[in-house]
Amino acid sequence: MWTICRLPKTARLTAKRCSHAISRRRNAHAKHARPRDAKRGENKGMDEKLALARQFGTPLYVFDGRVLKKRMETLRAALPANVELCYAVKANTFIIDLLAGDVARFEACSEGEARICLEKDSRPGVLVVSGVNKDAAYMEELIAAETPVSRYTIESRLQFDMLLGLARKHDKRIPLLLRLTSGNQFGLDKSEVCNIIAEFADDPHLDIWGIQYFSGTQKTSVKRLARELRTCRKMIDRLAQDYGFTCREVEFGPGFPVPYFDDEEFDEPAFFNEFAALLDEFAFEGPISLELGRSIAASCGTFFTSVVDVKRNDGQNYAIVDGGMNHLVYYGQSLAMRQPTCALLREEGALVGEPEFFNICGSLCSINDILAKQFELPGLYVGDVLRFDNTGAYCMTEGISLFLSRDLPRVCLIDADGEVRLVRDLEPTWQLNESK
Repeated sequence: MWTICRLPKTARLTAKRCSHAISRRRNAHAKHARPRDAKRGENKGMDEKLALARQFGTPLYVFDGRVLKKRMETLRAALPANVELCYAVKANTFIIDLLAGDVARFEACSEGEARICLEKDSRPGVLVVSGVNKDAAYMEELIAAETPVSRYTIESRLQFDMLLGLARKHDKRIPLLLRLTSGNQFGLDKSEVCNIIAEFADDPHLDIWGIQYFSGTQKTSVKRLARELRTCRKMIDRLAQDYGFTCREVEFGPGFPVPYFDDEEFDEPAFFNEFAALLDEFAFEGPISLELGRSIAASCGTFFTSVVDVKRNDGQNYAIVDGGMNHLVYYGQSLAMRQPTCALLREEGALVGEPEFFNICGSLCSINDILAKQFELPGLYVGDVLRFDNTGAYCMTEGISLFLSRDLPRVCLIDADGEVRLVRDLEPTWQLNESK
């Protein structure tokens, strides 16, 4: 699981301090710079993203719109025609503008996410306002200004009462989806959904479209998805039979899985075929909106981190990199007990040593900051770049970003035409951690 890739010799880090730091480390750790038995590696081809890592410096996220475009084509081809895609922006807010036109809606679960969505795509009917904690002041701002919100989701009776009160106060009619709980802190109990429909289905300030259901992520069981769709079907039928209410829309979160680790085997085409058959059996006449985050975004992301130190302790090789668990989070990963998809990238003619096993550790003062264990590599030297794949969803936001007051990594976007944009430079965090 390693590659050696070419890069023109003129490529270099643009930040001089990074180059100088690497140079100093090479001198200080000469024995780790190149062993005597090192040999020159063969060319394995050019990696354009390694060039970006050298140009902009590491740690670096690269989100590729070309990969994203292909992913959207795959999803659309696999799903029935009446299915719309709703992107859960919590997975990755940086790619919203890359997805404009490829998804029907963007779902925001906080005021911050909603503001990003409206700034990136202000088309009417695009924003879904969700989340268990909806700020009343911001909800009033949206309703009073007639912000073109597609749906407000309802997570509790208090939330419902708050939004209804604001709609009446400003004499607006607001579109709602009632979230049905899956047995946790999210959504409404079945009886509460029924109570709301019984009392408010015809309220002139409300436009209740239907129900929302989402139970979690990384679902590999088609049987589980079948059970969840049956739960939705029973709720739809109950509302129709007992209250004469017709659900015009269902938003369903299938939690499609993303294989992150080398030991995972997943036949996605077969999985999608079975799920599409379930939707046909679901027999819902209106639009079905699938809320997806991880499944849309994961494959478009790559994280690059550079080796800053190499050592051997008690018979084990350790490499310290400038990234870490504050930057890189894989769902299901714990103390690097599973091997993520990772590769070593080198320029043309780089020297390589004999294969050895390395523990790849981040820059945090924590024994938990391990990205890969016993990773076999042809030597590892200060300045080497490691590439971690499938980092387009959650990796950049779920980490403990403020620990040690380290800078946030740079973020680079590649649009569908291959144009490169640096959309975030290194972002210092130390000022967020000091008292004023």
